[in-house]
Amino acid sequence: MLSLPSTTQPANAPTGIDHRVATVTGHDIDSLWAYHDRGLLDEPLRRLAEAHRALSDAERGVTFNLTRLQRLASGDLPFDQALFTRIERTVGQLKDATATRDIRQDHALAVLEALEAAAPAPATRQRADLLAHEFAALLAISQGAKLHQHLQTGRMSVVTASGVRVAHPLYQRLEDARLVVRDTSHPLHAGQPISLTDTGRTTLTGATRSPAATVTPAPRAGSWPATPARSR
Repeated sequence: MLSLPSTTQPANAPTGIDHRVATVTGHDIDSLWAYHDRGLLDEPLRRLAEAHRALSDAERGVTFNLTRLQRLASGDLPFDQALFTRIERTVGQLKDATATRDIRQDHALAVLEALEAAAPAPATRQRADLLAHEFAALLAISQGAKLHQHLQTGRMSVVTASGVRVAHPLYQRLEDARLVVRDTSHPLHAGQPISLTDTGRTTLTGATRSPAATVTPAPRAGSWPATPARSR
């Protein structure tokens, strides 16, 4: 019996909408999935996380069958009727996996586009639009933070003095809203210091907690326990 080497695949296979998901949620994919598993997402984000995870699983199925087909057709295995049978079967499985991927992608896009349409434009967002996890990130940044870029991967991340890490898409939303600014005179690999703008400081000092915020049954995605559910 012919055998193929097993392939190790990442827990979340990349999809064509990863960047858009991160932008609209303010979280990288790993964090979004973790918040979902901990039950911290509200209903719209929960649906998006589930649709994205289903799409990622389907992408993994496409990659698995494509890799297997390439291995079968590589010339490393004896050409006989058994091999041809396996190639035909794998082609059929690849077609099925691709069809499943396309269906799940359409569903994920529908959920994503609904969230994108409902999201306010960064330039017009006011203090009342600041969500709980955004407020918590702003509070952490106010205690000192730097934006870093990893030399090898190029990945951007914000590390605060308290040790809290802020996802880059979330930081970008704060920056787009003119709540924070970074010192670009420092190189990214060494860390660019981040400070609050006047608007950002006013947002922190002028925000009041709604009495109902303490009894909200489902906190927004990624919120920390000691922060308000939504600044007012």
